[in-house]
Amino acid sequence: MSVSLYHTPPEAAAVLIEEIAALKAERNAVILAHNYEYGEIQDLADYVGDSLGMAQYAARSEAPVLVVCGVHFMAETSAILSPEKIVLIPDPEAGCSLAASINADQLRAWKAEHPGAVVVSYVNTTAEVKAESDYCCTSGNAERVIRAIPEDKTILFLPDMFLGSYLRQQTGRNIEIWAGECHVHAAIRPAMVERQRAALPGADFLIHPECGCVSSTMHYLATGALKPEGTHILSTEGMIRHAAASPAQQFVVATEIGVLHRMRKANPTKEFVPIDESISCKYMKMITLEKVRNSLRDLTHRVTVEPTLAARARTAIERMVAL
Repeated sequence: MSVSLYHTPPEAAAVLIEEIAALKAERNAVILAHNYEYGEIQDLADYVGDSLGMAQYAARSEAPVLVVCGVHFMAETSAILSPEKIVLIPDPEAGCSLAASINADQLRAWKAEHPGAVVVSYVNTTAEVKAESDYCCTSGNAERVIRAIPEDKTILFLPDMFLGSYLRQQTGRNIEIWAGECHVHAAIRPAMVERQRAALPGADFLIHPECGCVSSTMHYLATGALKPEGTHILSTEGMIRHAAASPAQQFVVATEIGVLHRMRKANPTKEFVPIDESISCKYMKMITLEKVRNSLRDLTHRVTVEPTLAARARTAIERMVAL
């Protein structure tokens, strides 16, 4: 693939990585990186994973300083679960288009239209939205969360409409869905799948349930237009586990391209192809080695959540972690 999974030239990267290692030791800090970050950020992190794994690691860690290399809601989640720690994000402008698609006022109004409904918020939401929710979930445990709710309950699922549609089809539950989307995953369209299917007919296809192609993919699977063998709708971590266990040697990956770095490192003899080279999150890619160095050096930019708000949000997050 022509698109690079790295950002910093090797010589400059080596200097910055050495500085970061010294500062990390001085601060007794740990670095958490999301699967969608640049390769050099993943390489130096103490933990690399999805948002649930990052939250769990942050809660378990005894380090007094956490550097969250991801987007803002991830740092907020760590601050909610670990209020006694210093939680830093290297760039405070690293936001999330999906989290921005609903606010707490909108959720309160939606709840008022559906009294008695159970609110399940995807983890890609602000602390204020989490505080108005009964459960949080990730793509990896969303189905478990939905199935844990009594069957007679109406469920309000937010904010990702593609994941919500997938969950409604998988579980058959009465789910009302908020019309939000991740700008990156929404850009993955059925035509991309069809093009790569034609080009690489023997590859395993790994498709994230947030993708704009997921509803059509499930329809094609149900009608037999797509073969179920070799087509897998999986969370990011599910993709990584599948790639390691599968005997397949070639994979087409329909999610943000940063995850290819971890897949290739773990499976050097296998080939991983992006569904399209354009599928990159501009917010994740705002985190650079220089910004990580500066954040550790100057203890900027600290993320905190007001204690009363954090206490309300913590209930929904802890239910997610428990499931």
